[in-house]
Order: sequence, then structure tokens, then C-alpha cells
Amino acid sequence: MLWRGSGIVIGNCFVLLRLVQTNLNPLRALLLAGAAALALSACASNPMTTGSIGGTDLAGQPLDKKQAALAQLAAHYKKDPGNRATIIYYAAALRANGQNEQAVAVLEDGVARFKGDPELLVGFAKALSAAGRFDQALNVIDSAINPASPDWNALMVKGAILDQSGRNTEAREMYRQALKIAPDQASIHANLGLSYSMTNELDKAEAELRMAVKMRGANSQVRQNLALIIGLQGRFDESRALFAAELPPDQVEANMAYIRALLTQQNRWDLINKEG
Repeated sequence: MLWRGSGIVIGNCFVLLRLVQTNLNPLRALLLAGAAALALSACASNPMTTGSIGGTDLAGQPLDKKQAALAQLAAHYKKDPGNRATIIYYAAALRANGQNEQAVAVLEDGVARFKGDPELLVGFAKALSAAGRFDQALNVIDSAINPASPDWNALMVKGAILDQSGRNTEAREMYRQALKIAPDQASIHANLGLSYSMTNELDKAEAELRMAVKMRGANSQVRQNLALIIGLQGRFDESRALFAAELPPDQVEANMAYIRALLTQQNRWDLINKEG
């Protein structure tokens, strides 16, 4: 997807900044969007359909194919709204398409049908967070976490919700707990890195993202987030090369232009020159 003025391509997702709604400065809003994309978005990694529907993944598909796949899932859901797998994949596809409130409604019904189902509760928390309903999302994700045997993915999702709420220190504790359970998960290191970025600790952010990109499961989204953090430190040639390995030339240059614009808005040029 092409850059259109107030956003940046991260993975297969186009992140649109809604600064009026978030009341955040542009740099923090962008980094927050990146962390949310890793843990909460359906864009780059979640399966969109079950085998019975054909096994097609929405990520990376042309717009017409994405819409066709979404329509197919909608038809399956309408036919059998009580099918657990369809609920999960249809809601994820709706989030991938930006239909967050509809995803909330689908999962709210699913949670009512399958009381206490951890996977549905995690999906519901993701949908609520994507819709900006962070307090509700935290309540739901807490109900999905078994203190005696916590799931690393649920802990990571809670961390991302806390980051979006501006509670970065608490978010990092969730990521560290998740890493104790799953130390080789690229997505946890990547989210921890972006959490550091939100508080301008770019050296720590880069260190975590460099670990993440070397791990199994690291995807294009993680590698582009590393490119973003390097660019925000003024190392444009290195950043451009990393983006170029993942994106078409027009998107690369659009992202570089946006990073430069962010640095100008944040008055970071003097600091970069001093550090360089």
C-alpha cells in the first residue's frame, strides 16, 4: 500500500496517524502504531481463514482478493455464527480491514458463546484495543491470563495495550514476563524495542529489534521497524537499505521522507548531529 501523507508503511500494514484523536506528538504516535501493529494487528501474520474455507491468507493480497476473502468469511459467519474458528478468523480479518467495532461485536458474541475461552478472550482484547477501548481491553486480557500458567502471547498483548495507554514501564514488565516463557519469540523483543522507542530510548530500542530480526519468526514488519528506529537516529543510508530489502522504491522513499519530516517536527537534528 502506498504512503499517503500522514502515515508510514510498516509490514503489510499502512499505519495512519490520527493525531487529533490520540493527542500524541507525531513521533510517539508513529511508534505506538508500530507496537500495536506487532501485537494487535491482523495485517502481517494472522491466518485469515480456516482450511475449510480454503486456507487463504489476507496479508499481502491485492485489494480485490482481500475483499473477496473477507466476503467469503462474512458468508461463513452468517451461515454459522456459532463456529468458533470462523469467529476468530472473521474478527481478525475485520481488524485487518479496519473494521474494528464490527470485530468487537463479533468477538463479544463469541465470548458469550464460549465462556472463558482464552483464545477468544485474547482476540476480544485485541479488537477492543484496536478500537481504542483500552480500559475494557485490559479487563478482558486480564481475564484471559492464568496467573499460575500465563500464556506468553496474552502477556505480550497486555504489554501492547499498556504501551498504547502510555504505561510504558508496566508494558515492559509484561514483555519481560513473556520473554521468561518464550525467550526466542521475535515479536516480544520487537514490541519491547518499540516500547523503548516511545520514551526516546532509541539505543535500547535498536538493540531489542536487532535481536528480534535474527530470530525465527521475524517478519518483514519487524525488519521495517528496525529500519524505522535506525532512521530516527539519523542513519539514513542504513535505514534506506533496510527498507529497500522489504518494499518497492516508491514506498522506501516515502518512508524516508516521512522520517525526515518527523525529525524536523521533533527538532532532533541538532541532537543527531551532536551524536554523529
